[in-house]
Parts: sequence; structure tokens; C-alpha cells
Amino acid sequence: MNGLIRILLLFFVVGCLFACNESKYLTAGQTLYTGNKVEVKSSVPIKKKDKKKIEGELSSMLRPNLNSKFLGMRLKLWIYNIAGTPKKNKGFKHWLKTKVGEAPVLASPGLIKKNADVLQNHLENKGWFHDTVVTDTKVKDKHLTAIYNAEVGPRYVIRNVTYPNDSDALGKAIDSLWKGLGRNGRRRGRRREIDSTSRRVGKGSSRRTGFSLLKKGDYFDIDVIKAERDRIDQRLKNRGFFYFNPNDLIVDADTTVGDHQVDMHLTIKPETPQVGRNIYHIGNVIVYGNYDIRGDTSMRKAVTTPEGYRILDTTNFLKPFVLSKTLVFKPGDIYNRNDHNQSLSRLVSLGVYKFVKARFQPASDEDTNSVLNAYYYLTPGAKKSIRLEASGLTRSDNTTGTELSLSWRHRNSFREAVLFTATVYGGLEEQFGSIKDSTGKNRRISTRRAGVDLNLYFPRIISPFNLNTSSAFVPKTRINAAYDIFDRSSEYTLASARGSFGYIFKNTINTENQLTILGINYVRPTNITPEFQKGLDTNITLARSIEKQFIIGPTYNFNYNSQARQNRRINNYYFNGNVDLSNNLFGLLSGANVDKGKQRTLFGVPLAQYVRLEADFRHYLRLGEFSQLVSRVTGGVGFAYGNSSTLPFIKQFFAGGTNDIRAFRSRALGPGSFYAGNPNQVVLLPDQPGDVKLEMNVEYRAKIAGLVRGALFIDAGNIWTRAADPQRPGSQFTGHFLDDIGVGVGAGLRFDLSIVVLRVDVAAPVRYPWLTTGSKWSAHSLGDISDMVLNLAIGYPF
Repeated sequence: MNGLIRILLLFFVVGCLFACNESKYLTAGQTLYTGNKVEVKSSVPIKKKDKKKIEGELSSMLRPNLNSKFLGMRLKLWIYNIAGTPKKNKGFKHWLKTKVGEAPVLASPGLIKKNADVLQNHLENKGWFHDTVVTDTKVKDKHLTAIYNAEVGPRYVIRNVTYPNDSDALGKAIDSLWKGLGRNGRRRGRRREIDSTSRRVGKGSSRRTGFSLLKKGDYFDIDVIKAERDRIDQRLKNRGFFYFNPNDLIVDADTTVGDHQVDMHLTIKPETPQVGRNIYHIGNVIVYGNYDIRGDTSMRKAVTTPEGYRILDTTNFLKPFVLSKTLVFKPGDIYNRNDHNQSLSRLVSLGVYKFVKARFQPASDEDTNSVLNAYYYLTPGAKKSIRLEASGLTRSDNTTGTELSLSWRHRNSFREAVLFTATVYGGLEEQFGSIKDSTGKNRRISTRRAGVDLNLYFPRIISPFNLNTSSAFVPKTRINAAYDIFDRSSEYTLASARGSFGYIFKNTINTENQLTILGINYVRPTNITPEFQKGLDTNITLARSIEKQFIIGPTYNFNYNSQARQNRRINNYYFNGNVDLSNNLFGLLSGANVDKGKQRTLFGVPLAQYVRLEADFRHYLRLGEFSQLVSRVTGGVGFAYGNSSTLPFIKQFFAGGTNDIRAFRSRALGPGSFYAGNPNQVVLLPDQPGDVKLEMNVEYRAKIAGLVRGALFIDAGNIWTRAADPQRPGSQFTGHFLDDIGVGVGAGLRFDLSIVVLRVDVAAPVRYPWLTTGSKWSAHSLGDISDMVLNLAIGYPF
């Protein structure tokens, strides 16, 4: 306690010295602006939380920002002062004063009056009319604190709202928007449009949709009035009023009706031009498919598609039908702003154009001829690219290796905006110095891996049915084929062939769906050495890891990421869900039952039958400009049945690794409380698979300096088997699964190079699931470097 008092006294003395230094550098008549305080005084009862909210809003509007503090001291201002006046605009003193230091914020009567005027104007805009902001100041040792007293009365509420009743098309359209009518004048009932400008306003009002934002009983709010004008303008643009401007709407507020109420009258400016009142249709849609500002834009060689598009593409860069399927506008349609934006977005998402521009021009100069011609100017980008990637790794079992990958991309295959990617890769991992396996024998293993991966992405849905959408994102059909060879010297060779056909489609920028209609994966082991075969005969888990596998079935993956669009929200979310099926319908129809000896095969290989579910949820909490707290909960479960007694090895779950529970070596933790040997010692342990996984992570990230970021993290979780495994006691998932949770803590550095993030993490276990005596919690690894795990990786773990 005495030590704490001494520390507090020390800070107090140092703070006083800093304050004295600040005053010393001020000239005569100068006062340091060091404090702001806003107090709301209401002549009518007001809730405490509402009062604090108003005071917070007003405080955020005060300018300028005061000198920053660190532990109660204006450290940057002190540095600015002691740096003096550098003789040159360079050197250490200049850098210290301008880059590290912070100039003093000085107070003045004009500055305080300006702040008071801003607060007064804000209160009036929020419905507190005829109220005042009174200022007061306190000065001590040339340090000034400004106090702004906002004296408010009753807040005005809306009594009535009237909308334009003009008889022309514009007036009728606004009237239908106010009443919530559809394009044909029918009331929408329960179906409402989502309004991007809607917000929570008034006392107890709910979130607005397609109806008016101005509601009887809501508080007067100038921001809501502006939002209502924008809402009307947005919807009028979707009804053909191309030249309408929100400034053509006038909102008159009558505050003389009494009882602190206001009547709102929306009217159309009499001087609104006729072009702003007309509904425009699309005339010609003209597309310059290979536009160059220096090229010929005459339409002598234009091709007219069955839909009526006129396409000029002298180089035949893209087949006309691709543009017909991409564009949303069609000749004769009423102009619609959403269709306009969707057409641009879809053209960009084709991935073959580096510039996309649209222009709308009246077909004639007569106001009565309400027809717009649409012009699209498309400038192609590079069709082909090649990329070489190299990576290196090191593991705790003395393994060092590298992998090379060569990727080639063609963005406009067949002149149909089809993306073709071909990747050839190869890698080698070599063990330097032999290590002991789980039986105590010295082993030295080399691993070679090579393969090829081919993909075709068609910018449409290839299907017997018309499934293409008109959303802002072009759906894609993906065809994949791959072949991979995994050669582990002195043990076995594993060959894997994969193929799939499916779709990728987005409804919004934040969501993505991937549906694989048919996926095939065939795995075949060869060149198994006699010594390794002995291990397979006695270890069923090891045997399953390289057994022949035939997986045939669909998969579906849904992804939501609120950070797909950059934002400044405090809370952001990520969710990924996956459903993986194999031979479910075939297994049921064929009566497959491995337990009864009725196992079905294809080319002599058993067909895997299972259901596998997986989910990943993340929360990103922004704490500052470069700091955030990230949390993740992830897990999954797999059910093998019918034709299979266990999940295929490549579909099972594993725990431990650089993006997992980082205090334990990759794939070596668990299952459950089973102990195969300390996973962090230099011992060769087989991978430990499971049918159930549960994992939780929390990581604090902050900027250290420049491109360097730091992190502190806690990882917890494990895997389990659904059924008891005699060879791995303690592996089964039970109601006491929390007792099997492994926990690790650690710290790391991230080097954010914009195009890539290099990551270094050091983690140590603090809870060991396999301990059977005493507490499973232990901190001895924090002081034992041999029990720590070093993780080198690219990118953030989650």
C-alpha cells in the first residue's frame, strides 16, 4: 500500500513539473486551452441517459482537439517545447519538434464563441428552438478550461406532415412514396423496401423502411429531413426521374402551431425544370467494347444483339452474348438507378476491363422526348499474367523445407471472360538429424510433394435451367481438376485426384455462396514399405490416414464478412458455415451398411458416406486507430454412417498449429485427454484426427511502430472422437468435454507490408488435457523455452 502511495505521489510531482514547464513557454497574453466541459440544463424533466447522450454529441463537436495526454501529462507538448527553435528545417531537433512533438493549442475569445455558435446551431437542428448556450471560463496558471452550458427547454415534435399534391407524374410519384405504394399504386402491405438512409429517430421510433422517415410524434431533426429528401430522390431515380434533384424539394417547418409542435410541408420548387419532372426511358444502349480515347467511336461496324444492344468491338475482344448477359439495362426500359449501378458493378466483376465508364445522354434536345441513350466505354486490361511464389518453413521436429509455385492466369479464355488458372507446384522437406519416433527408434524422413491445379471460372450459371441473376455481382460456374503426389521416403507414396463442378454467387458485397454440385476425390496409396506396413497393421489410426478413399458428393459454403466493405464501425463480424456430404443418397438407395458387411465399392475402392458440418464465427472490436480485440469460436462435427465406419482421414478435424491452438504443434493435440507423447518435444508423432472440434481464441492487436504490429493471445480447444477408440483412451466426446480443453498463451509480431503480412508468434501451453494427477493448469512452460512453440506464418491467424 505504501509503495502505491509513493508511485501516486511521484506521478503527481512529475505532473506538476510538466504543468509548470507548459506555462513557462507561453508569452504574455497567451493561454493554453486545456479543458472543455459541456453541461445540459433542462427546464423540463429529462432522463439521465438522454442528458449524457446530448452532452456527448455536443462535446464531439468542439474544436480544436486539445493537446493529447499520456498518463495525465502532455508529453508531446513538453517535447515540442524542449526542442526549442531549430535553425534549419531538418535535423534531429526539427524532427523531434514537428514529428514527435505537438504544438500548443491556445485559447481565444473568438474560438470559444465559435464553439458556442456551433452548439447552438446543433441544438436548433435537433428541435430545441429558442434555447441558448452560455459560456464560462476558468483560468489557472495560464491553463484555460471552457464550460459550455446548454440551457434547453421542451424539444419540438412533429404534429403533421404533408407531401406535394401536384397532379403531374412527379407529384403522383412522391405521393405514392409517402403512402408506401408500389409502382402500380397498390399498397405494399407487409412487404417493404429497405432504405439505405433509414436510421433510429425520435422518441421510441423504430427503424424506418420504404415509408416516410418523417412521422407524427417524432422529434424535429434536420438530419432526418435531409435523409427523407435523399430517400425520395433515390426512389424517384429508380422510377425514371433521371434529372430530379433533391434540392428541388422544399421542406417548410411551421413552429407557430403551439404546444412545442411543428407542422412539416414538403413542396416541389415551382422553378423545377421540366426535365426534372419527366420520366425517362432507355433508348439505344451502345457499348464500346475496346474503347480507346484516341480510337474511332463511330458505329459503322457495330453488332446488334437480339436484346437490342449495339456493340462496337473491332478487335473481337469479347463475344457479344457475354455483354448481353452482363448488362441489366435494355432498350425501352424505364431508367432505374439501381439497374445503372448494377450494370457497372457486373461489368467490373467480369475481371477483364481495367476501366468501365457509363454516360447517359438525351436522345434529343426536346423536353417532351424523354428518352436517354446509354453509352458504355470499356477499356480492356491485360489478359494474361504469370506469378512465381516461394515459401520456406521450419518445424519443431527439425524439418526444414521449401515450396515453389508457378501460376498462370488467362482472364479472357474463349473470348467469353472465362478465367483460366493453372498452377504447378513442388516442395521438399528434409529432416536434418534423426529424431525418435513414438517407439523410441531413430528416424529421418524426407517428404516430396508435387502437383497441378486447374480451374475454369465462367461468368454465368451453366445449367439446363435459367438460373442467372440480375444482381450487382455476376455469378460464376467453377470447374476444377487437380492431381497431387505426396511421397514420404522410406514409408509410402500417396496419389490424389480431385475434380469438381459448382457455382459461386454473391447477393451482396458482404456475402458469398459456394455450391459444389459434384465433387470427386480419389486417394490411392502406393509404395508402402514393409516396415511401415507393420505399423499400419497394429495402428488403426495410422492405417486410416493413408487408406484408399473415394469421396463423391456436394458441398455448400456460406460466408459473411462485414469488413468486405471498408468501414469505421466499432463492431465487425465474420461467419463461415460449411456443409459437406458424400454418397448420402446412393448409400441410402443401395442399402449400404458396413456393420452388416454390405459395403459398396467403385473400382474396388469403398465409397465414403458421411455428413460433415463446420462453422467459424469471429468478432472484431475496434479499440483505436490501430488496435482491436478479435475473438473467434470455431468448430465442427462429422458423422460417418452406412457405407463408412469412420470419416475419411482428410475430412477429420485436427488441433494445434499456426492458425489454430498455437501453443501445440500442428495436428498433435488430442483427441480428448489421450496422450500420445508431449506434442511439443522433438519426437515424431502421428497426426491425431477427431470427429468433433471446438476451439476459442482471443487476440489483442496493436501498433508498435511503423509497419510493426504486436499481439497478445489466448487459444483454447481440442478435438474428440464420437465413439470410443480402444487405441486412444480418453478420446471420446462426453458431457465432461470441458475437462479436456487445452489452453495456450502467447505473443507475436506482425509485419504489415500491405501486400502481405509476415507473422511471428511464440506460444506456450498453460493447460495440459492429458494430465491425470493434480491440476491440469501449469505455468512452468512459460519459463521453459523447450516447451514453447515458434510459429512462422503469412497472414493473420483469423
